Amino acid sequence: MFETVSDNPRILFENVEHRYRVIFERPDTLRETFVHMFQKSSHFKEFTVLRNVSLEIHSGETVGVIGRNGSGKSTLLKLIAGIFRAARGKIVVRGQVASLIELGAGFHPELTGRENIELNGLLLGLTRREVAQREASIVEFAELGDFIDVPVKQYSSGMYMRLGFSIAVEVDPDILLIDEILAVGDAYFREKCLARIADFQQAGKTLVLVSHDTGLIQQLCDRVLWIEGAGIAADGPAKEVIPGYLQALSSRGPLDAVIAS
Repeated sequence: MFETVSDNPRILFENVEHRYRVIFERPDTLRETFVHMFQKSSHFKEFTVLRNVSLEIHSGETVGVIGRNGSGKSTLLKLIAGIFRAARGKIVVRGQVASLIELGAGFHPELTGRENIELNGLLLGLTRREVAQREASIVEFAELGDFIDVPVKQYSSGMYMRLGFSIAVEVDPDILLIDEILAVGDAYFREKCLARIADFQQAGKTLVLVSHDTGLIQQLCDRVLWIEGAGIAADGPAKEVIPGYLQALSSRGPLDAVIAS
């Protein structure tokens, strides 16, 4: 269940569960493909990535999400953004959401950067007039030069990041979701993004940040969620949660141990 209303908390999860189907084998020949059409259960396994997750995130909070690869961090953000629908439980999100979860997501590869500004602005709920009013600020912040009028299929990952971040913050959402996207930017633009994030925080907005960079998480977030074993292993101050996570990271085995748990 996913609904958007007003008032606090900004984000509410109640006993949320999400599952994936994991492919463990693929047919190699046309004959095997035909046979497996009638034996789907033999090469699929259902994997619960999040189970019985309950949390509240309030206005003005900057919450970091940490955990190993495959632990469910990005899934959590996609559930907040409404990209995924929970298999069970209730999700309530209050206010406008802008997400930077996958590089190039929401961009049309054949359109130019400028044309994608309009497309993304409309997808985020702006009118054409509002997009036109903000276009100059987005172009200026992204600093893509003449590439703003080049099809985005020719963009590097860093250029995608510049344009996506510039659009998201200019829309001025109530909730901003960021998943590792700052990692692909150059040092100059990263600092520029961090300054804009600080403005966002001072304005009392809500930020949820996924990153493997625990230094960045500690710099930006007072509260940290540690996701592991399909649930929240810890939820608390960054100075308490991060040391425990790093200790566990150095002492535990491969990800298979988490998947099996």
